[in-house]
Amino acid sequence: MTPPRTSLVIDAPAKVNLYLYVLGRRADGYHDLETWMQKIDLCDRVSLEVIEGPARVEFACTADSVPAGPDNLAARAAQAFFAACSPKSDCGIRIALDKQIPVAAGLGGGSSDAGAVLRGMNELFGSPLESDELLRIACTLGADVPFFAVDIGAAVARGIGEILHPVPSLCDCRFVVVNPPIFVSTAWVFRNFPLTTEVKPSKLSCFQRHGSVSSLLSEMHNDLEAVTAAKYPQIDEIKGMLGDLGAARVLMSGSGPTVFGVFPDGSASAVEDLGAAVEELRNRCRAKVYLSRAYTGASPSGKAPGFDPGIRRFESFRPSQC
Repeated sequence: MTPPRTSLVIDAPAKVNLYLYVLGRRADGYHDLETWMQKIDLCDRVSLEVIEGPARVEFACTADSVPAGPDNLAARAAQAFFAACSPKSDCGIRIALDKQIPVAAGLGGGSSDAGAVLRGMNELFGSPLESDELLRIACTLGADVPFFAVDIGAAVARGIGEILHPVPSLCDCRFVVVNPPIFVSTAWVFRNFPLTTEVKPSKLSCFQRHGSVSSLLSEMHNDLEAVTAAKYPQIDEIKGMLGDLGAARVLMSGSGPTVFGVFPDGSASAVEDLGAAVEELRNRCRAKVYLSRAYTGASPSGKAPGFDPGIRRFESFRPSQC
């Protein structure tokens, strides 16, 4: 497997969960979820460079808080890519990660880095793997990785995150994303989530019922928020601040601790200068605060991401295929 080019730089965008429902606990210990995820333009940058040495992986990162070496999820993605390729690669890859997404924030940064490595290496080495094969690899790496392994801006994910239904992006809104200096254990949140026997119907039909993507904001909800907020009152404090700024809806992303407010374009209730509001929030919350929009970047090939009808086949992708 000889690469047609020797280097590539690719965005790894963060995501927010516009809704997240915990449907139940599986026999394997994971939880079945339904979640509406939107990529935003807060991005890590992943640089890939072909190096000598069969299937050798080198990894370096600008952030000390990110695990280095072969245990990093991005490095594991590269090893998994090489393992899946046939014939075996006669060269390796050097990964340089410029980290901008906060770590352990509920924004999917590590999963996005892994997905970017899979997409970028497939482009770099001449697309030896089909999309379904990339998704199978992504499924073995983590629940959010499949979403980042394909070029779609937004999706409803089901199962443990591997069943993807592409949906339109929320492009006519701004997101104020607030990441307080709190560590939240995802495992702890799920252990403390009170499962019930109530059957929760799928929300996918909402995308047909609502006249626009923006009107879907009424569906925003996060089952995990009550668990995290009960231990960390800063969550509700930040939600209150974002509400005071005129956010149409405010929600915690993933298992937290990041909270985001959605500000539809042209909303009369929102403050005029969100940039100034972001600075004020940084000072008041002593937090990392970002002003973002839906991610509309190009794929590694330079083609703008869109709604490829062929991507509908991902709906039948199941964990048993991993």
